Amino acid sequence: MTGESLQARIHGLLPALSPAQRQVADEVLRDPAAAASSTIGELAARCGTSLPSVTRFCLALGLGGYAELRLALAAESGRSSASWELGTGGEVAAEDSLDDVLRTLLLADTRALEDTVAELDVRALGQAVRAISDARQIDLYAVGGSATVAEDMRLRLHRIGRSANCWSDVHNALTSAALLGAGDVAIGLSHSGETVEVLEPLARARSQGARTVAITNYPRSPVARQADLVLVTAARDVTFRSGGLAGRHAQMVVLDALYIGVAQRDFSLAEQAFDITAEAVAGHRVK
Repeated sequence: MTGESLQARIHGLLPALSPAQRQVADEVLRDPAAAASSTIGELAARCGTSLPSVTRFCLALGLGGYAELRLALAAESGRSSASWELGTGGEVAAEDSLDDVLRTLLLADTRALEDTVAELDVRALGQAVRAISDARQIDLYAVGGSATVAEDMRLRLHRIGRSANCWSDVHNALTSAALLGAGDVAIGLSHSGETVEVLEPLARARSQGARTVAITNYPRSPVARQADLVLVTAARDVTFRSGGLAGRHAQMVVLDALYIGVAQRDFSLAEQAFDITAEAVAGHRVK
């Protein structure tokens, strides 16, 4: 990890928090600067919850207590660029101009990429690279927008000589997962980590002995719990775009890193395969 965004970590843990802890999380995310300058009693009062709930929220984040939370929030606020002012990068109001909308989208996507890279577990990433590189068979499970990202990964792996399947139909995914075993790799992509069509085949692949990898925004989600290796994205939803383009871009960064890592492990073979495939389609470009 090159650094860590506390706010991104809070976003990732939201589904796993209790209702009282979720109230604290929402307030901290709404105004982190105010939380950093508040006593534990003041924050609890604004959230309409108890002091123990605030403390349990801090412990859920892996912090020692409220004092540590305040210090982390203050340090993060000090590092933040002036362009990341409160209210940008997530919310779109009815009266916003198209210029405002574009700026919000740009900020959300940029923040998603920065936070994903900062939080990514590089050790788990390296283990996933080795598993994919050595795999007899690679399965990717995804639906909706995540499926387009997964299909792009399948094509790129194919281009450097790595056989992979991408399944967006749960029946086909389960059928393929049932045939996997030790030495195979199954990768599940789900922004929410709650997609049943991804969860079921990933769990089946794991039960068959395959190495499982989850790429999700929520590290404590059901999909993440079925993975041997969890690679966490850090995208924040924009109004009307839950799991939207920022989420896809964050997934693509993770998959790009996996793809390049696999290519690096057998650089000469990957380079040769890439040149051969480039030459094969060269005649279909207008000159």
